[in-house]
Amino acid sequence: MAVKSFRPLTPSLRYMTVSSFEEITKKKPEKKLVKIKKKTGGRNSYGRVTARGIGGGHKQKIRLVDFKRKKTGVPAEVKAIEYDPMRSARLALLEYTDGDKKYIIAPNELKVGDKVLSGPNAPANVGNFLPLSGIPTGMLVHNIELTPGRGGQIVRAAGASAILMSRDEGYAQIKLPSGEIRKINEKCSATVGQVGNTDHEKIVYGKAGRNRHRGIRPLTRGVAKNPVDHPMGGGEGRTSGGGHPVTPWGVITKGYKTRKKYKLSNKWIVTRRDGRPVK
Repeated sequence: MAVKSFRPLTPSLRYMTVSSFEEITKKKPEKKLVKIKKKTGGRNSYGRVTARGIGGGHKQKIRLVDFKRKKTGVPAEVKAIEYDPMRSARLALLEYTDGDKKYIIAPNELKVGDKVLSGPNAPANVGNFLPLSGIPTGMLVHNIELTPGRGGQIVRAAGASAILMSRDEGYAQIKLPSGEIRKINEKCSATVGQVGNTDHEKIVYGKAGRNRHRGIRPLTRGVAKNPVDHPMGGGEGRTSGGGHPVTPWGVITKGYKTRKKYKLSNKWIVTRRDGRPVK
């Protein structure tokens, strides 16, 4: 994938970049593999705003991605690489030998015409989905299960990959993109390779309107509000109040740990993302 830039004919074009979409081979999605997304505007079932800054945006349809890959032992051919408005990664349209079609997250270097396979007997080739016990150590993986048979849950964003470091006593040690090293049951499956669309991180939106197209609305700074509306509001002239940044409800931001200290999943974490071992 390449990133396109523009001549600065307007101020917003000066830094704006977009994807070239050169890897996309099919524009319209499969009708049977999409469903309508109903927008909430950030409101719950009572009509109250529970998530600020959400609203508007372009219409989108949800692609039904197969994260479980349950058709074990049935070869599939990559028929197309498609765009997904709901995620940063691209999708690969698979057609199995029995005629069934499924979407998967498109790994890097996977092309139209390639064959993929899932199951414990599948070779460790790019795009294949197999248990961690059958993947050689040192390989890049993505779409990793946390519970056997539940389907891939982590490492699914564009350009993301984890490293299978070692296996011991029925568990595989995986180094996640954050740097965290985590133990996962080796019966859990993962897709071999790195997620495609690696240049996604180089995209610069360049103007407020592109965020509005994504359904992201502006948010007013807390220090610009009145004391009745925000803990950081008020004051004569421009002032930040001298306190630590907080949310409108007084919860400290920027460094305040929100993870529970005694979370059950702590026992599976070998090394935290900041490099500290778990006690």
